[in-house]
Amino acid sequence: MNTALVNTMLLMLLTIIFQVGIALLLALLIDNIKKGTQFFRTVYFFPIVISATALGLLFNLIFLYDGGMVNQLLMKFGMTDMIDWKDEAHFLFTMMTPVMWQYVGFYFVIIVTGLNNISPEIYEAAEIDGASGFNRIRYISLPLLHNVLITCLILAVTGALKVFDLPWIMMGAGMPMDKSWLTGTYMYNQTFTMGDVDYGSTIAIVIVVVGVVISRIASRIFKEKDY
Repeated sequence: MNTALVNTMLLMLLTIIFQVGIALLLALLIDNIKKGTQFFRTVYFFPIVISATALGLLFNLIFLYDGGMVNQLLMKFGMTDMIDWKDEAHFLFTMMTPVMWQYVGFYFVIIVTGLNNISPEIYEAAEIDGASGFNRIRYISLPLLHNVLITCLILAVTGALKVFDLPWIMMGAGMPMDKSWLTGTYMYNQTFTMGDVDYGSTIAIVIVVVGVVISRIASRIFKEKDY
């Protein structure tokens, strides 16, 4: 259980940095281009509509030891020894990369919606005053996105606690050597594989309690603002 909690806390941190962070960057880029916005919105949102099981199987093939796409590319660039992407040195990267990639589009849509709700007149006034693109983002977009980003933060933190499908498909029963457990996969394994329903139920309660506590702490630290 300790391993599952540690991995889940790490996933929370990575979710905030990469999922929300990359989504914010992409949303700001889209907001500042004139052509092709609909294409990019579709591309960025596309992973969220794909079945997690299909994504897990896809990334299993990508990180396959013998014949996987990543190892084939590395061999093309001169590497002679293939990498086992599910060993103790690489399993965290292998497990968390597809999780990060899948949900960027989810937060991207939320942030883009927040940007669309900012009045164009504010940007026009700033442009007349001579504000550069960077300054418009720093002093207008980011402050007015504060409440939206708080929502994304809370969703990211609570979502990391219940991630199950992709890690379970990719890493199986805690491979390698019971080191890849997350709270969601560990709860499922204890309940349905090991048959310990009482312990599994206890883990479920812990997930709920930790989620509520962390979301409350995040809400108090990052308070919403009235505009």
